[in-house]
Amino acid sequence: QVQLVESGGGLVQPGGSLRLSCVASGSIFRIYAMGWYRQAPGKQRELVAHITSGDSTHYADSVKGRFTISTDSAKKTVYLQMNSLKPEDTAVYYCNANIQAMLTMSRLNYWGQGTQVTVSS
Repeated sequence: QVQLVESGGGLVQPGGSLRLSCVASGSIFRIYAMGWYRQAPGKQRELVAHITSGDSTHYADSVKGRFTISTDSAKKTVYLQMNSLKPEDTAVYYCNANIQAMLTMSRLNYWGQGTQVTVSS
């Protein structure tokens, strides 16, 4: 069984910073890619940032220059450093990972439970 657990969300003022973390655990053979999505009330879930095992990154236009995604492969952890936060960044942030499980060797997408980020004065 593979699990993703996020942490680091909270309330921050506009212009502030937060760092999200997501740890993958369980019977993992290989992690191919990890990423962050977000979903604001009444809106569809959208991709925020994505990083492959080869460290290729992709960002949504709305966060380019403000957010940085990175990984610690040894810790099976992905981070999202969020700077210059805006009220429109308020959402539940979900971790996503494309993982090949050890026992089944199946390659699947897994999701975390989500962490709330609220940007407000």
